[in-house]
Amino acid sequence: MEYRRFAMGALWTNAYLLWDEDGVAVLVDPGGDPSEALGFAEEKGLEIEWILLTHGHGDHIGGLDEARKGSRKGVAIHRADAPMLTSPEENLSRWMGSPVESGAAEKILEDGERFWVGRIEVRVIHTPGHTAGSSCFLFADGEKELLVSGDTLFARSVGRTDLPGGSETELKSSLVKLAALADTLPVLPGHGPETSLGREKTENPYWP
Repeated sequence: MEYRRFAMGALWTNAYLLWDEDGVAVLVDPGGDPSEALGFAEEKGLEIEWILLTHGHGDHIGGLDEARKGSRKGVAIHRADAPMLTSPEENLSRWMGSPVESGAAEKILEDGERFWVGRIEVRVIHTPGHTAGSSCFLFADGEKELLVSGDTLFARSVGRTDLPGGSETELKSSLVKLAALADTLPVLPGHGPETSLGREKTENPYWP
C-alpha cells in the first residue's frame, strides 16, 4: 500500500490517494480542485474505485463531483453525514462564501463496516464529535496499516466541536475508541502534518 497527500481548497484540506500494488486506489476527502490527484492517478495508471469521505463539511467535499467522475464506484460517507452532501446549509459551505451542493452518495457507511478496495481492507470507525457522522478509516494491506482521521484527530489537536452536529462529549468518547488501536499506527489527519497514535496519546493536550 502506498499513498500520497494532496492539499486542496482554501483551507488546505488533506486529501489522500491510497493504492495497492495492482493500482487499485481510493481517494479520501477531495476538498477542492482534484485535478492534481486525478492527473497523478492517471499518470501512475491507478484506478480509483471509491471516494471516501471522513465527514460532510464543505471544505472536505468541495471537489467531490469532479473527483467522482474519475472513480469507478462513486462516493461513500457515514449515514449521519449523508444529508450534508446535497445541502450547502448542512455542510456549512453556505456560510463560507462558496456554496457546495453535490450529488448524493452511492454508498452509505456504518460503524464497524469492512470492505475491500483491491488488496486493501477498509474498516469504518465511526468517531462522532466534530460532526455526527465523522468517521476514521483504518486501511490495511498485509502488515501495513494507516489511519485516516479526518477532523477527528490532528497532530496535537482535535477537530472543533462548536459547529452544528458537534459534541465535545462525543469527541472524547471517540478518542477513547481510537485508543484501542496500536500506538505505532500512522495517523493521516484532515489538516496539518502526519502523526502517530502513540504520539497523540502522550502529547495531545485534548486526549482524554
